[in-house]
Amino acid sequence: MKELDTYYEITPEIKELAQKVQTADAINPELYAKYDVKRGLRDLNGKGVLAGLTNVSNVMAKKIVDGEEVPDYGRLYYRGYDVKRLIAEISKADRFGFEEIAYLLLFGDLPTKDELSEFYEQLSFYRSLPKNFTRDVILKAPSKDMMNTLQRSVLTLYAYDEKADDISLPNVLRQSMQLISLFPRLAIYGYNAYDHYINNNSLVINNPLWEGNTAENILHLLRGENQYTDLEAKVLDAILILQMDHGGGNNSAFTTHVVTSTNTDTYSSVAAALASLKGPRHGGANIKNCQMFDDIKANVSDWKDDEEVGAYIHKILDKEAFDKTGLLYGVGHAVYSKSDPRAELIEGFVEALAKEKGHTEEFELYKKVAVLAPEIISAKRKMYKGVCINVDYYSGFVYRMLGIPVELYTPLFAIARIVGWSAHRMEELANNSKIIRPAFKGICETREYVELDKR
Repeated sequence: MKELDTYYEITPEIKELAQKVQTADAINPELYAKYDVKRGLRDLNGKGVLAGLTNVSNVMAKKIVDGEEVPDYGRLYYRGYDVKRLIAEISKADRFGFEEIAYLLLFGDLPTKDELSEFYEQLSFYRSLPKNFTRDVILKAPSKDMMNTLQRSVLTLYAYDEKADDISLPNVLRQSMQLISLFPRLAIYGYNAYDHYINNNSLVINNPLWEGNTAENILHLLRGENQYTDLEAKVLDAILILQMDHGGGNNSAFTTHVVTSTNTDTYSSVAAALASLKGPRHGGANIKNCQMFDDIKANVSDWKDDEEVGAYIHKILDKEAFDKTGLLYGVGHAVYSKSDPRAELIEGFVEALAKEKGHTEEFELYKKVAVLAPEIISAKRKMYKGVCINVDYYSGFVYRMLGIPVELYTPLFAIARIVGWSAHRMEELANNSKIIRPAFKGICETREYVELDKR
């Protein structure tokens, strides 16, 4: 029996076995072309394979010119409404909009004043956690990763739900509204536990605001009573709206459709979506973007010099700087080519917050890289479509200015995206679709069995 102190070590034996796995799993890249496999479910132009239909939201990045599709400025629609118009109207009225847009995504129409008021009351009611849940589930098992904490909390809520496996639409709606309400508490209490037990800081648990909007509730849970400005709350509100959904083809929404199609329970479906969002290729890119800009600021002496900033961008792309991957985080998108409308909208809020927080010089550096990076990438690499900055480019910068711990960056994305996941889950159930099962072609050669003592 091996000693327990080597339990988590990667031993020489494991390394040797892993090499066997590598050899067994290796697939000749030429076979993907031979069998016309769309790797990543996308063609060479980045266009996704059509795998379903959705009425929740729509991402548009192309237009038809002379009968052919060509890149266009990006547009995002929630239930048919242009997100730019939604944000503009909410800003003009100087109000919070998270709950209003959540209502739109869940129910298909913008609410009346009475409908919105009732929706607020329902979400506030569902902010209650089961008795002793915080102590017994969150505080007793702190983790350094808040997405894992969030997953564990969601899966544990299954045990508290007497109708956990009921997938009728009324019950799933009830579960969805509860999770939308509870996500801020689950994520932030998970961070409180981590900060206390792992970072050895004082343990402070704030009760939620039993009335009021989601953005203010998040800042209240993090800071306490009235410890935020109106601008801070409204900037956070806008980002949450912009991250609520992004069509049915993004990885976590597609995961939601796939898992829901098996008729599994809501908690398992949401846990699967969280697992998808956790990946740095999906929801974790804003953290890498902040780290990249820290590296740029440390190595570029004159942030206003286009030539010096551009030269360092070249170094990052050439795998000579930052994390040596050759990636510019927050630049480029699987769908958008000329512009990501979410990034364009966020930029105005970022500028206002940067002025309030005294980060104008840093904001100007972000703007400069946003202009230079796409130009440099297009000149250095063969691009099948255009390249632009995406929503992750500014979101991490905003969170940093808001004083939000980096451990909560991706969970904040989840706090917004749980609305979209809920809408997609109910859409899948409402249409009684088939189980999603794409084809994989087996390419292993048949072999004859050899008895053990003859191998």
